[in-house]
Order: sequence, then C-alpha cells, then structure tokens
Amino acid sequence: MRSNAIEEYKRTLKLNGDQRSILVGTLLGDGHLETQNNGRTYRLKIEHSAKQSAYVDWLHLQFKDWVLTPPKLKLKRLKNVELENYYFQTLSSGQFRFYAKEFYDESKHKRVPRQIKRWLTPLALAVWFMDDGSSKSKQHRALIINTHSFSKKELAILQEALLLNYVIEARLRPQKEGLQLIVAGRSAEEFVRIIRPYVLPYFYYKFGALE
Repeated sequence: MRSNAIEEYKRTLKLNGDQRSILVGTLLGDGHLETQNNGRTYRLKIEHSAKQSAYVDWLHLQFKDWVLTPPKLKLKRLKNVELENYYFQTLSSGQFRFYAKEFYDESKHKRVPRQIKRWLTPLALAVWFMDDGSSKSKQHRALIINTHSFSKKELAILQEALLLNYVIEARLRPQKEGLQLIVAGRSAEEFVRIIRPYVLPYFYYKFGALE
C-alpha cells in the first residue's frame, strides 16, 4: 500500500472487544506499545521465542486487520548466546493511545493501571497467563505468574482485581528478579476453569497438575 492509502485504511480501523482484552492481557505480559511521534499514535509489537511461533501466529490472526505483513523471524544475541525470535507489529494508530497512557508512566516504564479490574476479562487473563504464567511444577497445583517488572504496590492492584472480579486469591513470592504472583489451592482451580476456554491447547502444559 502507498502511504496515502495506508492512512486512509487506518482511519477505518477500530479495536473490537476481543482485541481490547487481548491487548490488556499481553500488555500485562510481554507485549509492548511503541510510538514514533511523541505519543500521538502507537503500534503494538509482539515478540516471543521462535519456539512459540504458534502463539505469535494466533496473536497475529487476532489483529490481522491491523497488520500488513506476516510475522517474521529474527536473530537476537544475548551475551554470547544467539536466540531466534518471532515477531510482528501492527500499524500505528491513535486507537492504542489510551492503553499506552494507562500502561506506561512518563519514563516509558510499564505499570499496572489503577482501573485494571475494569478490563481484566477471562480472555485478558488467559493471554496474560499464556505470556507469563506457568505451573510451580508438574506435581504442584499452584500457578505462577511472572510479574517481576511490577512493584509491590502495583501487584496489590492486581491482587485486588483478581479477588473482586473472580474471588481468586493470589499471594506474592519474592524472587531475585522481583515479585511473582502465586495462585494456589481452590483459587488455582478456579483460575484454570475461567481461562481454559481461551488458552491454546499448546499451553495446557502450563496448568501442571491441574491439566
């Protein structure tokens, strides 16, 4: 598409309900919003290990109207290790600006929005878990969500949202990198019941003993 045609096409785009939920889930996880014009418009960038290409393809399908090119492979060097990642990015749009203002502070560090409970749908929960969740082990009935980038105060907002929206209790576990959310017992069973319809079968292994 030529630039004028792209701009005209972008004016026809609008995020639907599922896309908004997926956006919230992946912004709690590994997704990123980027701007190239000082916050006037943003684009969503999704990038995971090439081993999770099926998940990236699924996310791409959910935002297919927003993406002009298919996902691509790229090599990334971390210290002396060469990694292969799989990624795509959407068109830039003002539709993403609200979420950028909510999920990023003035220093462009990701944060938990104060009103996250309004947007934490079962689909958003499922995407968040697919991004950053796992089981404690194959033998345990506890689930872990890696939330190392968030502060204790921000995690308290998430704990409250889980409790108010779904009566799910989550506790914090200190790690070297930061804090994790732990969901155990009956809350873990309820968590799986809520998100299972939206989780790709590829990720069922993350349920551990609850699978």
